[in-house]
Amino acid sequence: MDSTAPPSSRFRLGVPGMSDFTGLVAAVTGGASGIGAATVALLSARGAAVASLDVSIAESAAAAPSAGEVHSFACDVRDAASVDAAIAAVVAAYGRLDVLVNNAGIGAVGDVTANSDDEWLRVFDVNVFGMARASRAAVPHLRLSPSAAIVNVCSIVAQVGLPQRAVYAASKGAVAALTLAMAADHVADGIRVNAVIPGTAETPWVVRLLDAADDPVAARAALEGRQPMGRLVTADEVAHAITYLASPLASSTTGVLLPVDGGVIGVRIPPRQS
Repeated sequence: MDSTAPPSSRFRLGVPGMSDFTGLVAAVTGGASGIGAATVALLSARGAAVASLDVSIAESAAAAPSAGEVHSFACDVRDAASVDAAIAAVVAAYGRLDVLVNNAGIGAVGDVTANSDDEWLRVFDVNVFGMARASRAAVPHLRLSPSAAIVNVCSIVAQVGLPQRAVYAASKGAVAALTLAMAADHVADGIRVNAVIPGTAETPWVVRLLDAADDPVAARAALEGRQPMGRLVTADEVAHAITYLASPLASSTTGVLLPVDGGVIGVRIPPRQS
C-alpha cells in the first residue's frame, strides 16, 4: 500500500472493543471543527463522556450523560468568566472531569515586522492565555480524578523555523514551555500534562490559507513537499496521538511533546525527483 496516500484506508476512527475511557469525562476546547472535532469523536468512540467546548456552538442539554455521549458547551477561551462557567457546567452535568484537551487556537501569518501589537495580543490571548484559563479552571477538578490528564495542542513551529509564522510560532513556543512547566507543577497532584506537536495538518485554517493563495495547487504541493511523508497530516492522526496521551493506558507518560509531523523534525531525505 502506498505510504504517502491519505490514511483513511489504513486507520479507523476507533479501535474495536477498546474502551479505555469508559467512566471518564473529557472536555475538549475548540471541539467543533478540525483536530478538536476529530478528538471529540475518538474519545467518544473509546467510551468517554465528552464535552465539546467552542465559541461557535450552542449549548446542548447534558443531563445524566453516559459513556460515549457528546454534549456541547459554549466557551470563549478569551474570556475567563466564560471558561470558568463552561468548566463548572461540565462538572455540574457530568459529576466529574478527568481529561482536558486544550485544542482551541488561531493562526497568524507574517514575519516579525508584519503584525501589530493588537495582533500579537489577539494570538497569545487565544493560544496561550486561553490554554492557561482552561487549565486553571480544570485543575481543581482534575485533582479529584484517578486518571487525570491534560493534553495541549502545540505545533511544529515551536521546534522548527518556518517562514511567515512569527506570531504563531512564538505563541506555540510558549505552549511547549507551558506544557513542561505544568507537568512539573502537577505531577504530585496526579495530573499528567503532555502536548502533541502536529505538522502541517489538513485543518480549516490551513485549507483557508491554501484557498487564498495565488496558486492553491502550487501552495498545497509546497506544503506537502516539505514533509518527508509527502502529504499533510490528518486531523484523525493528531486525534489518535492526543487520545494516546490522555488515556489511562499512558499512565507513566508526562512532560512529553509528541510530534505528529510526517517526519519533519526527525527525518531528512533527498529532494523528491519530479
